Formats: sequence, structure tokens, C-alpha cells
Amino acid sequence: MTAQHEAPTTAAGEALEVWIDQDLCTGDGICAQYAPEVFELDIDGLAYVKSADDELLQDPGATTPVPLPLLQDVVDSAKECPGDCIHVRRVSDRVEVYGPDAE
Repeated sequence: MTAQHEAPTTAAGEALEVWIDQDLCTGDGICAQYAPEVFELDIDGLAYVKSADDELLQDPGATTPVPLPLLQDVVDSAKECPGDCIHVRRVSDRVEVYGPDAE
């Protein structure tokens, strides 16, 4: 499954996706510690999201679905990120629900 496939849904029935703004990434790796299945540091020292097939998605703005079992880990990553660069949004309307631009 790639980032273009349908994302798993939350308990509220909403599919979520996550992406990282590498321009703001500080390379601390907190996200990869919380959710190594979703985030990984590359050789450039910055964090990226991974596809469901464990492929590093290095295109700017690349998104990946948030697996429901990992939702809390992804949310914690966004909350603890020192660079405020992790964005979790609804797939349906692209509204950010966790991260620096969440309302």
C-alpha cells in the first residue's frame, strides 16, 4: 500500500494522514522513537514518513496514512516535536487535526 491508497479510519470514522515539513525538522528523531513504523531519519539527518510498505517517502509534502493502532504514537510525535513540523490531517478535507496548524 502506498500513500495514495485509502487511509485507515479513526474511531470517529475519519481517515487521517501525516506529513513532515522537512524545512522545519530539527532532526531530533523523537518521532522515530514514538512511531518507527511511520517515521524514519534519513542520512540527511531529517525525518520522513514511510509508506505502509516501509518505503521512505522523500518527496516534499509526501503523506502516509496513519494506522489506527499507531494513532496515539503519531499524535504524541506531533505534540513532542521540537520543530513543530509534523502535520496530521483528515484525508477528506485536508484539515489539520494535530500539529502546529491544528485549530
